[in-house]
Amino acid sequence: MGRGHTQPGTTAVVVGGGISGLLAARELTKAGFAVTVLEASDAWGGCVGSHTVAGLELDSGAESFATRSTAVADLARDLGLGDNIVAPHPGGAWVQLPDGAQELPKTGVLGIPANPWDPEVRRSLGFAGSLRASLDRYLPASLGTSAELTSVSSLVRLRMGKRVLERLVSPVVGGVHSADPGLLDVDMVAPGLRAALRKHGSLAAAVASQRAAASRQNGSGTAKAGSAVGGLKGGMNTLVSALVAELRSLGAILVSGARVESIYRGGRGWQVYAAGTTYDAGRLVVALDGPAAVGLLEGALPELSALRPAAGPLVSLVTLVVDVPELDSRPRGTGILVAPQTAGIEAKALTHATAKWDWLAQEAGPGTHVLRLSYGRGEGADPASSAAALDDDALFEAALRDASALLTVPIAREDVLDWDVVRWAGALPFAAVGHKLRVAEVRRICAGADGLTVVGGWLAGNGLAAVVADTAAQIEAVL
Repeated sequence: MGRGHTQPGTTAVVVGGGISGLLAARELTKAGFAVTVLEASDAWGGCVGSHTVAGLELDSGAESFATRSTAVADLARDLGLGDNIVAPHPGGAWVQLPDGAQELPKTGVLGIPANPWDPEVRRSLGFAGSLRASLDRYLPASLGTSAELTSVSSLVRLRMGKRVLERLVSPVVGGVHSADPGLLDVDMVAPGLRAALRKHGSLAAAVASQRAAASRQNGSGTAKAGSAVGGLKGGMNTLVSALVAELRSLGAILVSGARVESIYRGGRGWQVYAAGTTYDAGRLVVALDGPAAVGLLEGALPELSALRPAAGPLVSLVTLVVDVPELDSRPRGTGILVAPQTAGIEAKALTHATAKWDWLAQEAGPGTHVLRLSYGRGEGADPASSAAALDDDALFEAALRDASALLTVPIAREDVLDWDVVRWAGALPFAAVGHKLRVAEVRRICAGADGLTVVGGWLAGNGLAAVVADTAAQIEAVL
């Protein structure tokens, strides 16, 4: 028997050192538990990671957080990072459509417009598209809300038509969720939207109500598209560094390179076996992706086997640091989303990081630019056929072509100071239609297993804001 504490009920083991695992460990440690966190890799924070490119310390995963709730900002303040919270440059984002690029309208939720006749929206949709979208207000509120389950695309197509779906919603959903809106559960990726539709009578009014609520909460006005996010000076990865430092100062034991091989349920709590050591836990928190969590727990809880979710998509992120002074003019604002039907572009999105974050532009210096291109839409096709599965050199060449086309400024290999490819396999949870019901059932089963809590993006929903708020709520519930 390896190291383990002997007082059941006061010990806790957290499996997974991503953001949800670290947050769970923080809450438990502060509540008086003796906490051990086991992480399979050698890095903490999961999708909130960092890498050094051309001497710049950059986010390798999440680089912003949604400001629809105050959860992430509150956490940053708790960790002493309140003065580092920053808003993106107000330049706004663009969308690349088959017939050219346009500024992305102030749409609100998943790219759905609150006003189909807004000049920016009409520019993207055309007169016929705005006319079809405006019929939404005359349709019965039951249309798109009566079925127990529905996809994002089904709801949008029913209420507002094909052009809203293809020209606004698909680029936004592809950029944020790396998925086809036809496969995503609208209640999971836009919680409360259908309920607001029933209350207010139309999809546009539902979006407007959610936008207004977010504005009241965050004190923001009608900001440009792409600006309903915040960041941290130094990058979102500084949140992880602060979390890890605080956990260590509180006495938590953090063990990296410790892949958990098995979990057993015993008479005195739980036993976790990792890297040749058995850890005893009065309280067990599993903070892994869905397939891995079910794989470890189904031996003790066989009912979970039927609830294993699909693996998330493979997403490859190419970061280019380039010396191209022509980009100082921010030709595409803070970045550009790509409509799936756009020919000749393999990337699903490009973030012009030095145009988005003033602190990074100052750090990089004039003429030097950081570009992040993401690949992989997770549309249910063979992952091996996705652009995300290309090798590093092929992805680098694709990124040069795509960045040149999207930014309308030629970027050659000799302009690149440094570059890197980071791959996230299954890190973005895939909220397929029916996933919300599956989550409820998973939580019901786990609640019946004494001393067990399961957290993570596959249960909370995509994005830091959802994960931070949900993890705090789940741990608070057991305390």
